[in-house]
Amino acid sequence: MPTGPKGEKRPADAIARAVKVMRILTGEEPEDYGNAPAKNQAAAELGRKGGKKRAESMTPEQRSEIAKKAARGRWKKS
Repeated sequence: MPTGPKGEKRPADAIARAVKVMRILTGEEPEDYGNAPAKNQAAAELGRKGGKKRAESMTPEQRSEIAKKAARGRWKKS
């Protein structure tokens, strides 16, 4: 059975899939996304601290150069 973008089970044939979607939209069936993956709490905590610690260890010139590089990258896409 195929899975949707969030891992939920969906019928393989088009008619059954259409009926499933119709039932979800009308509220007859709940939309099931499956279990969310558990996050590693230690990694999440370090991730929250990482940016501040990195910024504290840099000079203002280094932070400015990194910000300019990021801005160039964002504007380059458009």
